[in-house]
Amino acid sequence: MLVDDHPVVRKGTRELLDGEADLSVVGEVGSGEEAIVMARDLLPDVILMDVSMPGMNGIEATKAIKAERPQQNVLVLTSYDDDAYIFALLEAGAAGYLLKNASEDELLGAVRAVAAGESALHPSVARKVLERFSATSGGMGSGTAALDTLSPRELEVLRIAATGRTNKEIARDLDISPRTVQVHLANIFSKLDVGSRTEAVLIGIKRGWVNPNDLG
Repeated sequence: MLVDDHPVVRKGTRELLDGEADLSVVGEVGSGEEAIVMARDLLPDVILMDVSMPGMNGIEATKAIKAERPQQNVLVLTSYDDDAYIFALLEAGAAGYLLKNASEDELLGAVRAVAAGESALHPSVARKVLERFSATSGGMGSGTAALDTLSPRELEVLRIAATGRTNKEIARDLDISPRTVQVHLANIFSKLDVGSRTEAVLIGIKRGWVNPNDLG
């Protein structure tokens, strides 16, 4: 689902996405208020959200959508690369953050990644985000609190996922199958009531389960 107040931007994005065999645009709107209603009606796999729009902006719309459906995946597509916007949108529950000057391949890859519950953040952005949220986490918490929520293996998967490794790489590190990694991540998302690894990692950092100093 596309959310952008510029019809030309929506048209170009729709043509790009609809040109892919595995992707389809199910709806488009030009305001945050309309986005909330359409998301509720269509239940899209991914919402491509702009930030600056008349009336309700993308941050407010994302908060409202995630409040109604925590596992909804929101991918921000914007011209703004200011830290304040990035942090506000990720706090609101966005699964990824992409700039409008991204290449077509980067956009397609990000949409597919977010649909699969993976992160869609540029590495430099991801590092800033991890450091920012870790500042108020109070340091690495004990494993006991984490294990009240996650199993030992799920916590291990979450900590490795926080390093940016793909499912295949996590599988190799733990000597398990990629399918098993997917199952563990799905369980993590369900237990934490989120829709993406970005959100799961941020929760892990805030609760002191993930230590950014250990990340590459």
